[in-house]
Amino acid sequence: MAKDISLKKKSLKAVIWSGTDMFMRQGMQLIISIVLARLLSPEEFGTVALLYLFTGIASTFIDSGFSAALVQRQDITHTDESTVFWFNLVMGITFSGLLWVIASYIADFYSVPILEPLTQILGLSVFITSLGSIHHTLLIKKLDFKKPMKISAATTVISGACTIWLASNGYGVWALIAQNLVSCSVTTILLWVLSDWRPRWIFSLASVRRLFGFGGYLMVAGLLDTVYNRLYTLLIGKLYGVRELGLYNRAENTKQIPVEALSGMLSKIAFPIFSQAAEDKDKLRRGVRFAIRGIMLVNIPMMLGLLITAESIIEVVYGEKWMPAVPILQILCLGGLLWPLHIINLNVLKAQGHSHLFFRLEVIKKTIGTALLLGAAQYGAIGIAWSQVIFSVIAFFINAYYSRVYLDYGPFAQIWDIMPVVITSLGMGTLVYQIEQYDFSSVNMMLGSQVAVGAVVFILVCQVFKVRAFFEVRSLVMQGLGNSKR
Repeated sequence: MAKDISLKKKSLKAVIWSGTDMFMRQGMQLIISIVLARLLSPEEFGTVALLYLFTGIASTFIDSGFSAALVQRQDITHTDESTVFWFNLVMGITFSGLLWVIASYIADFYSVPILEPLTQILGLSVFITSLGSIHHTLLIKKLDFKKPMKISAATTVISGACTIWLASNGYGVWALIAQNLVSCSVTTILLWVLSDWRPRWIFSLASVRRLFGFGGYLMVAGLLDTVYNRLYTLLIGKLYGVRELGLYNRAENTKQIPVEALSGMLSKIAFPIFSQAAEDKDKLRRGVRFAIRGIMLVNIPMMLGLLITAESIIEVVYGEKWMPAVPILQILCLGGLLWPLHIINLNVLKAQGHSHLFFRLEVIKKTIGTALLLGAAQYGAIGIAWSQVIFSVIAFFINAYYSRVYLDYGPFAQIWDIMPVVITSLGMGTLVYQIEQYDFSSVNMMLGSQVAVGAVVFILVCQVFKVRAFFEVRSLVMQGLGNSKR
């Protein structure tokens, strides 16, 4: 019982700090992205987006699944941690050098000469990130989210200020490269300053074999996930050009602002917490149900609200030059509805040690997803966006099926649990859409009215019809406020 209470307190504290971190960082990043979107063109954003696939693959290889293995295992030694540090460092040097070598080939492939120096400079960020990855992992394992919050806040402010200054002084695409380089540099420096962990001069092959037995599957799964999630940059960039890629990327990033705030918090919190409760299936099931109801209470109305107000948001926030991104954003919001469920169901598998099954599922899902992407590419960015929606539904049923196998909590049980939120959100969305039919003196006023009315109506309906998820989240927030005052 004492252990359960301790875990609950640690979990609540983790939710508070990680949630604060995510929403604060996303808020600051939103402000920065708005300024940059008005200073730079879709072509400049699209040029940098061409490199996302290559840097993403490099980052996945550097981690090699060891981070997840360190979090999942409860018997980790300092030798294990030091081994992972040196392994990550060697991989960072290797892939930074590889990106430097293939930079000219990437530029030739896209017929964009400036990509050669951009790739070479961006490759440095891969090495710099490898220096601090173990520090971040160990903070997450301890559920210490206060330090990462401070680090991310400082990093966002410093890198954002630097990028805006460069963009406003005509540095164009180089401002975006500088943002990445400054961000990873500041993050790594602060991780070393605020963390007392230091590596030893030791490298154990036994540690590599033991950790890779779990993490190896996750590394390949992560590689497949990276290739799938960033394959659109190659397809759109090669087939339709950097402007179309810039527009798609703007829509994707806008959709990801609320999604990343929630899924990023879930990814950091759910895995270590689920890992600590993995041996008690009943407790794990209760935790998963609570997480699903709570996170979907926030995600569903946000995604529907963003879909309905997409045109106003793009015009008000980014400006007229980004209006072609509106239909892409609306479609992607449909795909974003189920995204937190993927995170939770996959973390259940990882926490229970089923990395081999996790790997097999990723192979199956990403094969299906890649086939959908390739088939949809002939229909342009709109077709690719719809392929994301179809894939999201398929992936959910695959992931949740195994939650039924191991927790007796499958896809239909999960859908039933969130159905009150779905119905409430649809009612709210219908009302918000009707507001567009009235005459407003400005788009800003209409958007403000939609957001205010939508939020108030959603909360009132949840209270009147006693939506369980609403009261659970409210209780969690009140507990968090009470603890913070102490």
